[in-house]
Amino acid sequence: MKKWTKGVLGVASIASVAIVAFVVVSLVSGKISVKGSADTTYNSGKSDTAYAETSTRGSHSESMNIVAALQTSFREISDIMLPAVVEVDVTETKTYSDPFSEFSSPFDYFFGNPKSNNGNNSPKEYESKGLGSGVIVRKTGNTYYVLTNNHVAGSASKISVKLNDNREFEGKLVGADSRIDIALVSFESSESGIEIASLGDSDDVKTGDICLAIGAPMGYRQSVTQGIVSATGRSEAQMSNISDFIQTDAAINQGNSGGPLVNIYGEVIGINTWIASQSGGSQGLGFAIPINNIKRSIDSFIKNGKVEYGWVGVTLSEISKEEKSELGIKSDEGAFISEIFIDSPAYKGGLRPGDYIVELNGKKISNLNQIIRDVGNLEVGSTANFVVLRNGKNTTLSVKITKREDNSKLTNSKLLPGFIALSLTDDIRKQLGITDKKVQGVVVSNVSDKSPASSLRLQNGDIITAVNGKSIKNLSDFYEELSKSSGALNFDVYSNGGVITTGTFKF
Repeated sequence: MKKWTKGVLGVASIASVAIVAFVVVSLVSGKISVKGSADTTYNSGKSDTAYAETSTRGSHSESMNIVAALQTSFREISDIMLPAVVEVDVTETKTYSDPFSEFSSPFDYFFGNPKSNNGNNSPKEYESKGLGSGVIVRKTGNTYYVLTNNHVAGSASKISVKLNDNREFEGKLVGADSRIDIALVSFESSESGIEIASLGDSDDVKTGDICLAIGAPMGYRQSVTQGIVSATGRSEAQMSNISDFIQTDAAINQGNSGGPLVNIYGEVIGINTWIASQSGGSQGLGFAIPINNIKRSIDSFIKNGKVEYGWVGVTLSEISKEEKSELGIKSDEGAFISEIFIDSPAYKGGLRPGDYIVELNGKKISNLNQIIRDVGNLEVGSTANFVVLRNGKNTTLSVKITKREDNSKLTNSKLLPGFIALSLTDDIRKQLGITDKKVQGVVVSNVSDKSPASSLRLQNGDIITAVNGKSIKNLSDFYEELSKSSGALNFDVYSNGGVITTGTFKF
């Protein structure tokens, strides 16, 4: 008898049900009958002889029929999906510097006899091989498109796409995006029998849904594991990924990256991307990018070779419950604008620092990460309606969406105000050594280089006591006066025990 322990992944929940349903023990007329695919009868009388009776596979109980139907559905899903799931083999060219390259032998490194090479210690190249998974999502003519992860194929110098029937094709990187960790690879073929996966609606995915993960874990191609959706809407700041994630307990390991997470209808609901693990292997904590977060990117890759994100020009920040209270914000749902780019679509549309976004195009905003995704998915050139909480009232503003530029092209010189304002709490007063209770205002933090705040020589820990000559006591006062400023800005600053007035920044 096997002893099951905690930590059994993927099929454990279904397998345990199957075992209970599959084994039926009855005690009738001194006989113990264990029914499965065949009956084995043990006579409790004098004879110790065991007889295998006729198979009862065709006469299952109702519970057995349910389990058999479930097994059949898993087979059907696998039959549908496996021909559309591929192994993605990649070769990446990397460089390294050889510490011994200036010496005729490694021993010379220690004894100081460098050979004459005119100081030429140029980096050397080497090839690094890896593999992941992918799923065929589109065909145009003889061109097939494979969706995978950026960390699988985004930096590859050579790509090979291997189908489930061992046919192999040279792949070409169409485009890759690190912000969401996806890549699109193409290959050419006029051959038949190459399947395309159906894409589902990840917005319909609920916790508890049965799902299958398909791919090449540890190089074992065409592997299928089963589990449930453990959670939706997961975010992980350490991943530097703007997407949220579907969490699943289906076993996912290295090599699964880029493969599909599939629902019971054989539709792709996510792209398996990462795992949380202390061992490096599956511990039932796998995460997939929802397919709805990717669909628009597929078109953008094919059309432009890159993902074009919508942009409005604001900086969003997390704020504490105390700061929300100070600003009159009662809801836990929404996103706070701490800074804004002057002359950006948001600024031209009327958004200002201190606004709290509660809706975008009629959809309620739950958190900061959601609006980053939603704005990024907006069509360039379209107009979006923002509902913001300002001074205790909801205000609707229309903003035209433009294309997001590379971070290197965004200049802090137009970032207003150029710092993050914090409440002057008792703890901060203690840290800054401010004992005078008459000193009121907001605390300067995170001053951005080359920003208006930097040009006015504000420093972290300064206390803003007035904006354009208007005294302020808290965050609410600060953002109210900041929103009124038009074309010019100066501050009264408490620093080192005294108050000074900055110069004026004009915009």
